[in-house]
Amino acid sequence: MEIQSNFSLKKHNTFGIEASAKQFVAVRSTAELKTILEENKNEKKFILGGGSNMLLTKDIDALVIHIDLKGKKIIKEDDDFVWVESQAGEVWHDFVLWTIENNFGGLENMSLIPGNVGTTPVQNIGAYGTEIKDTFVSCEAINIATQEMKTFSNEECNFGYRESIFKNEVKDQYIITSVIFKLSKRNHKINTSYGDILAELAKNNITEPTLKDVSNAVIAIRQSKLPDPKELGNSGSFFKNPIVLKSDFEKIHQKFPEMKFYEVSETEVKVPAGWLIEQAGFKGKRFGDAGVHKNQALVLVNYGNATGQEILAVSKEVQKAVFEKFGIKIEAEVNVI
Repeated sequence: MEIQSNFSLKKHNTFGIEASAKQFVAVRSTAELKTILEENKNEKKFILGGGSNMLLTKDIDALVIHIDLKGKKIIKEDDDFVWVESQAGEVWHDFVLWTIENNFGGLENMSLIPGNVGTTPVQNIGAYGTEIKDTFVSCEAINIATQEMKTFSNEECNFGYRESIFKNEVKDQYIITSVIFKLSKRNHKINTSYGDILAELAKNNITEPTLKDVSNAVIAIRQSKLPDPKELGNSGSFFKNPIVLKSDFEKIHQKFPEMKFYEVSETEVKVPAGWLIEQAGFKGKRFGDAGVHKNQALVLVNYGNATGQEILAVSKEVQKAVFEKFGIKIEAEVNVI
């Protein structure tokens, strides 16, 4: 393990922001991770996964520890289900494709989401009607201060919409090293409830979709709407879809009857942030090298040499305009650093 100084993080964040780390090290096993944490107890530390859910607005004045743990395996199975463990450094989309190749169901709707497996529980990532919490069993995590390993069960993770214990009660205290999922082997629950998926399947004359069909549909939809970070810097959806009290929403809806929404409970509805941003006039808008993507208003992009501060400024303009027009606050889904 080599600790490098003044290390460029440009290739380690999907926005492609030029920022540097005071020190940088990649760890490829829990033993290496424990050693680094123990030997650098008094150093400020910054944990880096796939770099897909963050916006760097400054250099990192700390030891950046890149989690590069690889490997996946079946740990148990019965006639109906399989329990699969993946190390934290596995690329999420590659892992999803591996589960589909093995006819393991449950993750196909989350194909092509950027990032690594280890960060998926932190955000409780989700797409097209599914979330990590639906198949998550547990994760192993190391305590940064004591180097002790702890297992977090599904219940202990306190999952919510893009929320978990790792973003709240134990934020910055643990590093996830591996995750276990329970996936179906047969009688798969194919979820095509989202109109986009149904339309994509219909386009290909598919009436009885397989896991692979659903995955392919999701990939096609995402590729049509979302830019490839290798070609255009971005972090996927920059904003969360806001959840609004029904009592408040009814008043807003009277004023904007064309506003789309989804019921999430008896008292709350979810409003698509992309629609709000588009109606506020920001879709495709460019501010120097920072901007809002032309196909999906939820996505902020770096056209080449934007700084993190410039992209952050665009996000604040978007939030301000949406609130002024609709009275709805939209929050960043991306971690701003």
